[in-house]
Amino acid sequence: MRRARDTQRAKVYDAEHLVRGVFDRAEEFGHRGIDAYGSRLTLPVERKFASVESVQSYTDKVLSLNWVRTQWDRASIPIMVRARSGTSAAHYEPETAVMAVPLHTGSTAWALRELVVLHELAHHLAPDASEAPHGPEFCTRYVELVDGVIGPEAAFVVRATFSGCGVRFG
Repeated sequence: MRRARDTQRAKVYDAEHLVRGVFDRAEEFGHRGIDAYGSRLTLPVERKFASVESVQSYTDKVLSLNWVRTQWDRASIPIMVRARSGTSAAHYEPETAVMAVPLHTGSTAWALRELVVLHELAHHLAPDASEAPHGPEFCTRYVELVDGVIGPEAAFVVRATFSGCGVRFG
């Protein structure tokens, strides 16, 4: 089966960069109350991870949540987390159900954070191999994971930022 063209990839990555910046600034300055898109929100804390093992434990727990298992059949398929030799991006390998995360880029471990891990889990939960990797279905699944795991305020920021960057949902 042939995979659909990934026409939204750049828009999704641009939007995610903006969202991570919002969370980074909230953490840096200790102010979780923000004004976003005409709404006043209190951002929840985004989990950060110290190791591949902690990411593995987290993914196992998310995939075992009842609402996740009920919503996505692929939640019953275990995922393996490994360190990625490169430092540029995390990625998901659908053929082997492997999530690869870079441990450090310079002095930071930017990929060892909840928003990145949920992005990769959204790839894992795709029901159809022909789906565009960052297409509308993926984006909807990602926002649903963010909503259910981090919280509705985080999902609002993701959804509004994605929409502002021209990302489509489906």
